[in-house]
Amino acid sequence: MKKLQMLFAATILLTSTVFAAGHIKSDASVAIIPYPSKVEMTEGVFKLTPATKIALHFDDEKLPLATNFLNSVAEDVFGSKLAIVKADKPIKKNAINVTLNKSLHEEGYTLEVTPSVINISASTAHGVFYAFQSLRQMLPVEALTAEGVKSVAIAAAKIEDAPHFPYRGIMFDVCRHFFTVDEVKTVIDMAAMHKLNRLHWHLTEDQGWRIEIKKYPLLTEIGSKRADSQVVGTHRAHGEQYEGKPYGPYFYTQDEIRDVVKYAADRFITIIPEIDMPGHMVAALASYPHLGCVGKGYKVRELWGISKEVMCIGKDTTFEFIEGVLEEVVSLFPSEYIHIGGDEAPRDAWKACPACQARMKAEGLNSEAELQSYFTQRIENFLKKHGRRIIGWDEILEGGVSPTTTVMSWRGSKGGIKAAKAGNQVIMSPHTHCYLDYPQGADRTKEPPFGERRPEKPHYLPLEQVYRINPYDQLTEEEQKYIIGVQGNLWTEHVNTFDLAMYMFLPRTSAIAEAGWSHTNKSFKRYITNLNRLVSFYDAYGYNYAKSYWRELGK
Repeated sequence: MKKLQMLFAATILLTSTVFAAGHIKSDASVAIIPYPSKVEMTEGVFKLTPATKIALHFDDEKLPLATNFLNSVAEDVFGSKLAIVKADKPIKKNAINVTLNKSLHEEGYTLEVTPSVINISASTAHGVFYAFQSLRQMLPVEALTAEGVKSVAIAAAKIEDAPHFPYRGIMFDVCRHFFTVDEVKTVIDMAAMHKLNRLHWHLTEDQGWRIEIKKYPLLTEIGSKRADSQVVGTHRAHGEQYEGKPYGPYFYTQDEIRDVVKYAADRFITIIPEIDMPGHMVAALASYPHLGCVGKGYKVRELWGISKEVMCIGKDTTFEFIEGVLEEVVSLFPSEYIHIGGDEAPRDAWKACPACQARMKAEGLNSEAELQSYFTQRIENFLKKHGRRIIGWDEILEGGVSPTTTVMSWRGSKGGIKAAKAGNQVIMSPHTHCYLDYPQGADRTKEPPFGERRPEKPHYLPLEQVYRINPYDQLTEEEQKYIIGVQGNLWTEHVNTFDLAMYMFLPRTSAIAEAGWSHTNKSFKRYITNLNRLVSFYDAYGYNYAKSYWRELGK
């Protein structure tokens, strides 16, 4: 990366100062988010210089991904990379020693900063990468913005660290409003800074189909554009308001998808694609009308909200289509999981559809909820043949799910609790704590527009509420083992620029990260102290973020 030139906010108090030309003092404490499992401050500082070596003491094909990251930081600081050497014995002076310790968690690490050397141990390159992420946050942020840096002092400390949950993610909806490849990569970089390891990429919707499927070219020829759009910040319940201009065509080619998947993997982030089905499929129905119960009259949706137009489960051609799409999806995404949505699929059309009713009779199904479960399990079985597992939103529980289905709980935590009690894996993503498209401050005049259903009861999600999520709430110790992680979601009906997307992600993503990584070691007071420093890194990297917490704290 090129040398950063961004100036950070003058209101953020920093303890580090330039004490001589080109030499930058250390910060007084370890202010890392997510906070490590164990931190001990020791005496002295380590002076990082352009002559510092990265000494590797074990081989791992992914180690270059970790060292490439650290060297990108070194280039920002010094304008040049650090030398990488292989060594049989630890170097005792001016080096970052990276050694193997197979007893550590696969994402864990130890990091010891001494006046002479920095010692890092990990069982995988993944752990080394996270150690380097922590080391970046231990740098005085001025090092990223100052010119002519000759040395950077890093406070001596011992850190032992590992994540609590294996799944720590954010979801990015690129369907209601589209975001470029470079913008998605910036989100990936931001997620890596917070030690998140999953990006749930919401790629299909009523309002736009965003992934190229070569077998079905009309999905992007027709489904990637709409004739108009609902005005951001409005709700149709108060009268339909349109922008008066077409939107699109916008989609990612398969080469672009591969590029983004690799970019994420290079930062130890797995991308989980979502192909939402059988609801939220109007863009597909507009492209291939035979997939619907009526079979005609569909157009890419221009309003936000829920459509009653869903895929026909009675037709075999629906399954042929879905399987054709998923064959290309699994070829693009190596993720163990494929998200198949399953949310907000009204069942009115199925009740009136002869083909769906015939399917129910043939399969011995007693309700349309069971019909959707039939659909879900049939898709799950198809993906199992490709070595994949499914995730679905909590609505899929209504007609029953297989024991191998993973449930993402969004309508509060109730669905996740139910699934965990039944022995299904669960990712907690309740709207009460994790919907990052909700405004962040109580004073709505100072927040971006949001289409409230009930303006008399405005909904907002402040930073502290996000931080307070307890994924284990109401679960026994035995049931807790089925909770595999947490996720923050950014839906983009009312997010139409990337600057605004980052504003909604940050700083709340940092609260999601700490909830996922530091579950047993959380302190909101400490978190806020550390966040005051982390936002100076946001400034240095040009990440927009909300000031709502600090503004309301000053009232």
